[in-house]
Amino acid sequence: MTDIRHIVFDIGMVLIHYDPNLPFLRFIPDPAERKWFFENVCTHDWNIEQDRGRTWEEAEALLIADYPEHEENIRNFRRYWHEMLPHPIDGSVALMDRLIDAGHDVTMLTNWAADTFVEARGRFAFLDRPRGVTVSGMIKLIKPEPAIYEHHAKAFDLDPAATLFIDDNPKNVDAARDAGWRAIRFTNPAALEDALAEHGIRA
Repeated sequence: MTDIRHIVFDIGMVLIHYDPNLPFLRFIPDPAERKWFFENVCTHDWNIEQDRGRTWEEAEALLIADYPEHEENIRNFRRYWHEMLPHPIDGSVALMDRLIDAGHDVTMLTNWAADTFVEARGRFAFLDRPRGVTVSGMIKLIKPEPAIYEHHAKAFDLDPAATLFIDDNPKNVDAARDAGWRAIRFTNPAALEDALAEHGIRA
């Protein structure tokens, strides 16, 4: 088996906590109404298109046309997006820092809207520690599309067989494996450290 020479981190729910409910606890206090809003208005499928590169202006206009009575909360999604990222996942960040300090080649591959990633980078200094990052919204490709893995490997000169990917989403993990990478599904920092050790990686 080829030795691991490259480690690629996802960011959301691996290095940074994300919960879209957090600001909406104020705007839609009733849990059932809030659940309906996220299942029918500002849905995951709607939000992922911003990760693919669609502008917020276009995204908001599409929803407001269908749900004019929810215009304020549709706009609140982007207005209060920063509250959806309350803190880093400290154990993961510490582990990534140790890997970098130990000389491992670390990059990041994330599904993220271009403009909000710039904001996140300003808030979380550790995002500048790896050698680089591929942001879906900037290249208009998203995980688990095969092309984004190919793009990342080419951009950072990675040997897929010597690359280990860490992501919380099973579909993204499976797609990385289909691309010839090795991959770990992230659940928590302690389990990640154990999984890295199984691959012969210690920090």
